[in-house]
Amino acid sequence: MRNIKNISLIILTSIIAGTTSCSYSPKTAKTAHVELVSNNGEYQLLKDGEVFFIKGAGLESANMESLKKHGGNSFRTWRINSKNNTGKEILDKAQSLGLMVCMGIEIGRERHGFDYNDPKAVQEQFDRVKADVLELKDHPALLMWGIGNELNLRYKNNKVWTAVNDISKMIHQEDGNHPTTTMLAGAEAQMLKDVMANASDLDLLSFQFYGEIINFPHYIKKANYTGPYIISEWGTTGHWESPNTSWNRPIEETSHEKAASFKDRYQNVIQKDHKHCLGSYVFLWGQKQERTPTWYGLFLESGEETEMVEMMHFLWNSKWPKNRSPQLKDFKLNNQNASASIILHPKQVCSSKVFITDSDDDILSYKWEILKEVAVEDQSDGGDFEPSSENIMHFEFGQKGDEIVFSAPEKGEYRLFVYVKDSKGHAATANIPFLVAN
Repeated sequence: MRNIKNISLIILTSIIAGTTSCSYSPKTAKTAHVELVSNNGEYQLLKDGEVFFIKGAGLESANMESLKKHGGNSFRTWRINSKNNTGKEILDKAQSLGLMVCMGIEIGRERHGFDYNDPKAVQEQFDRVKADVLELKDHPALLMWGIGNELNLRYKNNKVWTAVNDISKMIHQEDGNHPTTTMLAGAEAQMLKDVMANASDLDLLSFQFYGEIINFPHYIKKANYTGPYIISEWGTTGHWESPNTSWNRPIEETSHEKAASFKDRYQNVIQKDHKHCLGSYVFLWGQKQERTPTWYGLFLESGEETEMVEMMHFLWNSKWPKNRSPQLKDFKLNNQNASASIILHPKQVCSSKVFITDSDDDILSYKWEILKEVAVEDQSDGGDFEPSSENIMHFEFGQKGDEIVFSAPEKGEYRLFVYVKDSKGHAATANIPFLVAN
C-alpha cells in the first residue's frame, strides 16, 4: 500500500474538533480534500482536515434521504452510473443531502470472461475509467474511488491487480484529492499477499464479510496486513453460510435475528478496531432478490424499513429512533420452526402463526405469501442478477392476521413469508422453507 504521511498535529486538531456533517451549496461547494494519515500505526480518514469515520451503506441512487435521516454520512456504489442516474446525478443528489460517496468503478472480472492477458481489452478499460475519473474527480461529494468489486472471486491471473494498480496510479496523477481502494471478497492470506505485491499504489483495502466477519481480525493478522481498511460490505449471515434444510435450501434469519447480528458484528468488529478501521458500508440500503426477496435488503420491496434500519440508527447515533419497528419473536408452520425441514403433501391443510411485539402499540397489518424457490440453475453467483420468485398464494389481513390456515400447493419447493407492518413505515418479516412431496 502507498505510504501514508504522519501528521500528528492534524490528528490532534481533528479529534478536538470532532466529526462534522456538512451540507453544501452548489454555488460555494469546493472539491473535498480527502487523505489518510497515520500516527504510531493508527489510521484516520480526514476530509478537509477533519476526521471522517464512515457511517455508510451500499446503495446506488435510491433511499439517500433515509440514509441521511438515520445518521449515515456516506454511501458506496458499485459502478459509476446506476440504472436510473448518471454518476454526476448521483453525486449531485448526495451533495444536496450532505452525503459523501465512495464511487465504485466497474472493472472486468475473470469469472465473467474478462481476459487480463488481452492488452487491448485492458487498455480500453483503462481509457473508459480515465474518462469517468476526469469527469467526476472535482465533485464536492466524492469521498474516494472503489476500483472494482470482488475481483478476487475465483480469480487466477494476478494481472488483474496490475490493472488495478495502473488505474490507481492514473487516479493519483489526475486527482490529488481522493484515495483509492478495491473491494475484496474475504481476506484469504495468499490473495492478500497477491494484492499487496501487485497493487501497492492503493491507499487502503476494503473487505466484504457477512457471518464470517467475526473471524476477520484473525484473517488479516494471518496475512500480515496492518494497513488501513474499510468493511465495504457486511450485514446478515450469507445464504452460503446459513444452515440448510434436508433438501439443501438455506434457512434465512428473521428480521429480529438479523438486527441482533448487526449489533454484535458492528460493535465487536467494526467499532472495536480503532487503529485500522476507517468505517463501513452496510449491505443493502434497499432491496434485492438473492435467494429470497428479503435476505439482504434492509427495506422491503414495498419500501418499509425493517428492524435492521432501526439498529443502524442506534449504532450510528447511540440512541433509538422515536418510533420502533415491530419485532418478530417467533414464527411457526404446523407448530414447527424453519429449522425442522418441514415436508408437506399436496392439499394438506396447514396452519401458521407469527408472534409479534410492538413497543409503540402501533396498529399492525399482516401480509402472507407463498413463493416458489428460485430454480437452482437460475440462482445468482456473487450477487449477480437473479430472477424473482413465483408467487403462488397471497393473503392480506388487518389486526387479526397473525395466524392463517391454507392448503399446501402441488409438489415442489416453497417458502411461506409473513410481513408485519405498522402504520409508520416499518415492518418485520420472516420465512419458512417447506417441501411438498407425495
